Formats: sequence, C-alpha cells, structure tokens
Amino acid sequence: MDAAEDRNESLRMLRDSAAAIAPRGGDLKRIRDLRFSEPGFDRAVWREICAMGWPGLRLAEDVGGSGLGMREFVALVEELGAGLVPEPLIPVAMAARLLPADHLASVLSGERIVIPAWQERPNSLDAVGGTTLSGGKVTGKKMFVPQAAGADAFLVTVQGGLALVQRDAPGVSLVLEQTQDGGNFGTLSLDGAPAEAIAGDASDALEEAALATSAYLLGAMDRAFAMTLDYMKTRQQFGRTIGSFQALQHRAVDLKIQISLTRASVEAAAATLDSVTVPALRQSAVSRAKARAAEASMLVTKQCIQLSGGIGYTDAYDVGLFLRKAMVLSNLYGSAALHRARYAAVTPEQDDE
Repeated sequence: MDAAEDRNESLRMLRDSAAAIAPRGGDLKRIRDLRFSEPGFDRAVWREICAMGWPGLRLAEDVGGSGLGMREFVALVEELGAGLVPEPLIPVAMAARLLPADHLASVLSGERIVIPAWQERPNSLDAVGGTTLSGGKVTGKKMFVPQAAGADAFLVTVQGGLALVQRDAPGVSLVLEQTQDGGNFGTLSLDGAPAEAIAGDASDALEEAALATSAYLLGAMDRAFAMTLDYMKTRQQFGRTIGSFQALQHRAVDLKIQISLTRASVEAAAATLDSVTVPALRQSAVSRAKARAAEASMLVTKQCIQLSGGIGYTDAYDVGLFLRKAMVLSNLYGSAALHRARYAAVTPEQDDE
C-alpha cells in the first residue's frame, strides 16, 4: 500500500469510527433531547469522544496526540456534522492546539473542558482585540464563545499572547444566550480575573477551527439533502412520487452541485493547511471554503425544507434541525461576506499570460 492509499484508508477508518457517536442513518432523538438544556451536550458522550482521541487528533504523538493532518480532522468533523453532534470538539481541539503540554492530559481525557474565547466584536477574525493581561490579572470582554455553558475554563486571547482563566475565578462573569439550534453562546466579561499566562498566537488554530466548521456544515447539508431525496422518492402527489417531477429534479441537481463544490473547497483547504506555511495562501484557502460552506449550507437546508413540503416547516421533522444548525454556524468564525472580503484581500492576483 503506497502513501496515498494508506492515508485514504486512515480517512475511511476515521469516518467509520464516527459512527460510534453519529451513525449516518441513525435517528436524532439524542440531539433533540439535548436542545435548550445546559450545557447543551452530554459529558458522558464527550468522554467517549476523548477516549477515541479526537481532541488530540492534530497534536504530536509525544504530547498525547495522534499526529494527523487537517484532511483527517475535517473528514471526521464532516461525519459529526451529518449527525449534528453538539459536543464541543472544534473549540476544544482549538484550545488543545494552544495549550502547553503540561495542561493537556486533563483536557484530552475529557476531565476538563477548556473553550477558547477570542472574539470581541460581531463578525470578526481579530483574535486579539483589547483584552489585556497584567500582573496575572486579565481584563476585557469576549463575545460568541461557543458552547460556553460546558466550559471549566477559558483560553482567552490577550494582547501579546493567551491567558487561561478558570470559569469560577473571581472577576469572571459569563452570560449565556441560547441559539437557534438549541445550543448556547457565552459573553465572557473579565474584570481583573486571575489568569495564567500562556505563550502563543491563536491565528493558526483559528484558521483550523474555521475550516473544521466548514466541514461540519458540509456534513450537515449533505445529510439534510440525503434525507430530502429519500422523502422525494416516497412522497406521492398526483399519483406519482414527487421525485419524478422534472422541476424538482433540476432543483435537486443544483443542490448536489453546491454540496460537491463545498466538498472540493474544504478538501483543497485541508490539503493546503497540511502542506503550505505561507499565511496568505492558508488564509485564502480557508476563506474560500468557509464562504462557500456558509452560503451553500443555508441554501441547501432552506431548499430541503421547501422540497419536503409543509412537513418541512414543523419542528418535529428532522430536516429543520439542519437548517437551524446552519443558521448558527454559518457566521461562526466569520460570515461568508467577511471571508469573501478576506479572500479578495489576501489572494495573489493571477497573470493572464
């Protein structure tokens, strides 16, 4: 088996392993039961995820990770998106990429959950902002902290580095807001909260989290589309299955194209992050993937609602869960508009010759 075949086998095995948590054909009862609750996910399932080594997938083996690339990570996350898995793999994996080795054991085991807090204004990719760390005290405010209700600590971006802040530390205030998909975002206010200084820069980890979110959206739209095709093959109108109507077939083909283009963008960006070190090229690839995933996921899931007819608008019908997830994640780690603007700014101009 050559290197390419070996890596493809690794990808297949990772996708198969995801079935233990989110089988492609499984029901979504667990997801429904967790909606609008705190912390919004299941700690027991999170420990299962950690036991399979997923939060450390991108980490070197000598610190307890698997030493795999972004291609493997996005393949795994795509499967979790297809199952709408609410456990905080993407933010915890981002934190794990930034924490020093002596902090990793409890995080990788699932004993503690550390969530990054980096955003200070809506629709921004600025990972620093005005939050400061001085004399072991951190002051500032972070917005849209994903799945903050389940955090034991926050890894906060500050001017000149990072700061690890315990959730229950004095000077820490966390306000939770429920999201459309039944999860939560947190607004973290820090008023002289005691913190541990952590060396590092969140920029690369932020790019990986944005791409992983694109892969999650890809999995969600792909599953919603598959469910809709099944519905179109069984639902009858005027004595025929609605999937036999040419107008609906054309709409379905358009959606399939959107999904295929998104997959191509996500996989190309993952390959770029695995092989390229030039920041502009990495940012260009990620922005192309995130812009496409954000727009395509909203288009596909909305169309799936329409193709499902009246039942698609009811909360009891599962396709609606995928639309709600797309509504929440399409703007996380930057909206389509923001990433299009960044893509235009960082992508080198091509000569016509």
